[in-house]
Amino acid sequence: MFRVEFKVFRSSFSSWEALFKESAEFASTLPTDRLISISHSEDQNEGVVCVWYWTEAEPPAPETE
Repeated sequence: MFRVEFKVFRSSFSSWEALFKESAEFASTLPTDRLISISHSEDQNEGVVCVWYWTEAEPPAPETE
C-alpha cells in the first residue's frame, strides 16, 4: 500500500535558482517511479517549492481493546 507525501522548500532570502536546486536535489534521491510532481508558487516575495511523491504506507497499528 502506498500513500502520498510531500516535502516543502520555502525561502524569502534564497534565489529561485537556489530553491529549485535544493528541491531538485531532494527529488533526485527518490526512485523515479515514486516521484509524482514538483510544484512552485510565490506569495509576498516568498518562494515555495513542493515535491510530491509516493511512499510505502505504514502498516496499521493493531487495535487494542
